[in-house]
Amino acid sequence: MTRTAATARTTRFYEPVGYCADESVGWLMKRALMSIAQAADRRLEPKGITHAQWAALFMLQRCRASTVAELARETVSDPGAMTRLLDRLEAKGFCRRQRSTEDRRVVRVELTPEGEAAAHEVPVVLAQVLNEHLAGFSKAEWAQLKDMLRRMVADGEAATAPAAGSEA
Repeated sequence: MTRTAATARTTRFYEPVGYCADESVGWLMKRALMSIAQAADRRLEPKGITHAQWAALFMLQRCRASTVAELARETVSDPGAMTRLLDRLEAKGFCRRQRSTEDRRVVRVELTPEGEAAAHEVPVVLAQVLNEHLAGFSKAEWAQLKDMLRRMVADGEAATAPAAGSEA
């Protein structure tokens, strides 16, 4: 076992007695994420795009997803909710769905030219909003924050991963 793994198992930052949500890393990350999403929503609202919608548009534009199931997975939503969201995007003329000819259970999603134009706005707005939220950080602090968050994600994934040799 590495020193880092041993330290991770023995370090306790929180205890049930005296637990305070305002001091919780999870709560603070959620508040930061909510602030970022709300600021992006305010800027994208005049274009008729909500948070859930801009996330799906962005995933489609960046080719991170091309089916309803992939979009649901990438945006951490259930397929039913994603189908309803795509209904709204389709009604706005931002995307179209096509059933796969190889497997009728698979529904492919593609952006229309209007959807491409709307999706193009997302990284512009996100860059502005994130830069505003990070205005008090140096480049080194920004890099350190990203490294720490990546480690936190990796530690969380390692803690919830099935043990080697166990059946999932």
